[in-house]
Amino acid sequence: MEEINETRIQDRGVAGTVEPNVLGERPPAPVAAIRGGVAARLAHDSGPKHVTGAARYIDDEPELPGTLQVFIALSPKAHARLAALDLDPVRAAPGVACVLAAADVPGINDYSPVFGDDPIFAEDTVQYVGQPLFAVAAETLDAARRAAKLAVASYEDLSAAIDIDTALRFADAAGKDLMPPHEMRKGDAAAAVAGAPHRVAGRLDLGGQDHFYLEGQIAVAVPLEDGDMLVKSSTQHPSEVQHNVAKALGLADNQVTVEVRRMGGGFGGKESQPALFAAVCALVAQKTGRPAKCRLDRDDDMEMTGKRHEARIDYEFGVDGEGRILGAEIRHLIRCGYSCDLSGAIADRAMFHADNAYHLPAARIHSRRLKTHTVSNTAFRGFGGPQGMVGTERAMDRIAFALGLDPLDVRKRNLYPAAGGVTPYHMEVTDSIAAELIEELERTSDYRARREAVRAFNAANPILKKGLALTPVKFGISFTTTHLNQAGALVHVYKDGSVHLNHGGTEMGQGLFTKVAQVVAEEFQIDIDRVRITATTTAKVPNTSATAASSGSDLNGMAALNAARTIKDRLIAYASARYHVPADEVVFLPNRVRIGREEKRFRDLVGEAYLARVSLSATGFYATPDISYDRDTASGRPFFYFAYGAACSEVVIDTLTGENRLLRADLLHDVGRSLNPALDLGQIEGGFIQGMGWLTTEELWWDKAGRLRTHAPSTYKIPTANDRPDDLRIRIWEKGENRAETIYRSKAVGEPPFMLAISVFSALTDAVIAAGDGRIFPDLDAPATPERILAAVEQVRGG
Repeated sequence: MEEINETRIQDRGVAGTVEPNVLGERPPAPVAAIRGGVAARLAHDSGPKHVTGAARYIDDEPELPGTLQVFIALSPKAHARLAALDLDPVRAAPGVACVLAAADVPGINDYSPVFGDDPIFAEDTVQYVGQPLFAVAAETLDAARRAAKLAVASYEDLSAAIDIDTALRFADAAGKDLMPPHEMRKGDAAAAVAGAPHRVAGRLDLGGQDHFYLEGQIAVAVPLEDGDMLVKSSTQHPSEVQHNVAKALGLADNQVTVEVRRMGGGFGGKESQPALFAAVCALVAQKTGRPAKCRLDRDDDMEMTGKRHEARIDYEFGVDGEGRILGAEIRHLIRCGYSCDLSGAIADRAMFHADNAYHLPAARIHSRRLKTHTVSNTAFRGFGGPQGMVGTERAMDRIAFALGLDPLDVRKRNLYPAAGGVTPYHMEVTDSIAAELIEELERTSDYRARREAVRAFNAANPILKKGLALTPVKFGISFTTTHLNQAGALVHVYKDGSVHLNHGGTEMGQGLFTKVAQVVAEEFQIDIDRVRITATTTAKVPNTSATAASSGSDLNGMAALNAARTIKDRLIAYASARYHVPADEVVFLPNRVRIGREEKRFRDLVGEAYLARVSLSATGFYATPDISYDRDTASGRPFFYFAYGAACSEVVIDTLTGENRLLRADLLHDVGRSLNPALDLGQIEGGFIQGMGWLTTEELWWDKAGRLRTHAPSTYKIPTANDRPDDLRIRIWEKGENRAETIYRSKAVGEPPFMLAISVFSALTDAVIAAGDGRIFPDLDAPATPERILAAVEQVRGG
């Protein structure tokens, strides 16, 4: 593997250490070090293959002879009774091998992650445009598509809720929401707000976001002996796919194996919903006895799969004359789609993060989960946290505007103190570094001088207006569903000293496999190229949790460490007994082992142990300690620790067109003691740019009939390389060290950087305020497209 030099980060230690303790903490490294241990700046293990096109994804695998191509026919209606569905013409079409609908499912017609409300095929009612009606398996995909058009369906239209406003009317008429509301309380928020010297209130509408992974949804199913099934799925959650396929086929879980080597992106969109496509393929394979493949094109993928949840945030804050918060009342309306999917946990996490990095002395956070007749929204990077944070950051900007203060000063006065504070869900915050981190970024970004320069620019330019904002991030790390915080691993050491590594995490481009391999290499003190990374498979590690919640390295790294340590302890015991030395005199050095006064190559000791019948294979398991949450009382410790960051963004807008550009961004992020600074820098940059896309360009739009009209890159605008600011300064916080007992004291880095992009949205708000000469605070919703910015400019100018 190639090492990447990164001069912007100062390393805190060299890989190749001796005798790590139980947490994987390292004393100073020896002079000679292994290649690619923990903290080494390694490239992604598949990086060269990604660039050259040699990386093999599911669609790159040679198809087995007789493989059928599957096309899924979709509902054209948002909400209707399915009065009739005649599939005989489809079955009779040329090249068709199999047609399946709800009645053809031998097991349970459901692929939902929790609540049993996601039918594989619609039965009596369709509930969104794009809902699967039936599947056609044919010799070619073109034949399947042509045959599907021959179906004869009739519908009885029903009224449909498409957006939050119509969802509210439907919910009020029905007397219930999709899921029951939830509330968090701390103190008497209403009294604190009412008694405050100043009250600030507002509303913010937040759009959704499509995952737009480069590799679309895909699955292949291969029938095996005795009714068993092998499924290759582009999924972040192989065990859930396994369970749902078995459920649909009427099999036990042990008859289904799910495998995934890599995904071309996931971002949460491949957590719960790949089970649909895997189940359809497996049903076809079971019915026909032939392999089956389902690969969506981009339009169908965007129409069929869930998005980031849209949200409406209403807030009212009571503050003193310096902008210090005395009380806060926050209300979330969350658009879930037609079914529950993971909406309950996502809406809860939005509530968990409504405080962001700020101490709220009294708070009431109320959340409603609304049903719409659109595709069920699902997990997305941040899992509700971004929606919760943006609402409060908008409140911070409005407080500063109302009191004539610098927004950064208001933010700093409300941060959780380093000495601790209590969240609205009654968890004590004992690791807050937000104030120290923000002070450093304020200095290194030259915030105060640039604030004066922005004012001068705006005074001299009637058309172009600049904005500047510095915002913090505090993001809780752990699955808030406590039982999901577990992971397993399987490590083999072969008699030549090479290592085979498998764990329950999945690789979607984030570099998880590389990081976990570094952990194993560090433990054995062998070069990274001696550790073989293999595909994730339910046949090796069972009952895995999704690679989500930014927990991939935390959970799987520790599980792999435990497995490797078990083998290492066996080797130590063998060497101690064989050479009559105390166990503490068996020391693992780079690619060798010191036994008393002598040294052996690692591979030689392993070979000896094999001949002595020492087991060189072990499983590892890890469950996050010290977390629990009582949802009934909305109190507990749902997070093992918090990740922190801050960003300073400078933007410019054209007040005649609404066009805008991010000119410069300074990012400072805490990753604890980095397992791999090169990969962490990539995650920080990628998360920030993706977050910026959500808040500025990525607009989802459904027409009144419930059809998604932004269903392709021609109409849905993700950020491009041109949207990256010319001046982008990214630093990993050099003082970072996790106080929690995580793998090598590292911190999660997958999701937290996404929320750094809130600084861009606040900077755009600042620029629009300047366009109105600071007289009016704008009603600028997200995404802040040129059209919305132009409307906000007209608003603040009295239009």
